Amino acid sequence: MGVPITVVDAFTDQAFRGNPAAVCVLVEAQSPQWMQDVAQEMNLSETAFLQRQADGFQLRWFTPAVEVDLCGHATLASAHVLWETGYLKPGQPARFHTRSGLLSAERKDRWIELDFPAQPAEPTSPPNGLLSALGVTARYVGKSRSDYLIEVDGEETVRQMRPDFRALAQTQTRGVIVTSRAASPAYDFVSRFFAPAAGIDEDPVTGSAHCCLGPLSRSVLENAFGQRRIRRLPGLPAGGTGPRSSGGTTSLSWWTSGDGTARRTGLKQANLKPSCMSS
Repeated sequence: MGVPITVVDAFTDQAFRGNPAAVCVLVEAQSPQWMQDVAQEMNLSETAFLQRQADGFQLRWFTPAVEVDLCGHATLASAHVLWETGYLKPGQPARFHTRSGLLSAERKDRWIELDFPAQPAEPTSPPNGLLSALGVTARYVGKSRSDYLIEVDGEETVRQMRPDFRALAQTQTRGVIVTSRAASPAYDFVSRFFAPAAGIDEDPVTGSAHCCLGPLSRSVLENAFGQRRIRRLPGLPAGGTGPRSSGGTTSLSWWTSGDGTARRTGLKQANLKPSCMSS
């Protein structure tokens, strides 16, 4: 008997867009190697594995290459699957026990709000080869718990980057965030996320990166404008909103479901091949 896997297109209101994540709700425990093998076969940026506990669900995330400590879009996808498949009632919050601590998700009308830990970056010197691999000159270099944060001179620099992924993979970090202030007054910043060392050259939309970007942008905007709310990010598809950073957490909200029509988050069903079921 196969193990059902749901592929959710997160951060979008159209199927086959956004950032896809695979979600597998386990009936019984599986080994980390089994989960890694499944993630490699799914070959998406993240595959999430859920197992029910007394007070929520254990949640683990795997890229095709490694297990990671935190992932935003696969957490969003996991919460969506739990509500859509009846594991949780519509008004019941989702509680996830993870390597980054307890995370939560709540449904708010057409939105899912994730409560993630804030991970502000501290100024640091770039490791050898990082900036040359990115092909940019940095205005600021920081390091959070998970990633390097590089601020460059403008939006066009961010959009035109063509990193050397083989060289970038030599950097000892989960990933590298590159950001700048947005050119359009409608937005506050743009960003891209690269993680070749974790098997992902570039992630389309990285929710967990905003645990670092949220506190940075909140600080910049407060200093410049006295503004606390970060406006919607251009890196997110239509329906996304920016993070709200307060204290030790960053609140991330995304529009995820509508009236049951095409605006609903795209779901595709697949079954694991029986040959992958050995533990």
